[in-house]
Amino acid sequence: MGKSINAKKLIAERFGKEGTKEREQFREEAFSYYFGEIIKNRRKELHMSQENLAEKVGKKRPYISRIENGEDIKLSNFALLANALGLSIQLTTE
Repeated sequence: MGKSINAKKLIAERFGKEGTKEREQFREEAFSYYFGEIIKNRRKELHMSQENLAEKVGKKRPYISRIENGEDIKLSNFALLANALGLSIQLTTE
């Protein structure tokens, strides 16, 4: 049987301990990547091109590409894209 890996320890080793600047940057980049993947996967499920989505939300195709590739996105634009793709956004308290 293989050696087990502690994910929290691995992330801390690679991206810094929680609360550090490096770790915060990693977290922000991870969220941007995750949101981009959601947008891309849903767009493809709907058989929609980047150009079609861009037209639907009043943006240009390169903007959609950048979002899908993990560029940070403003919440207002995320909501606009989510609505155009039939996605809902739910905010909850911890």
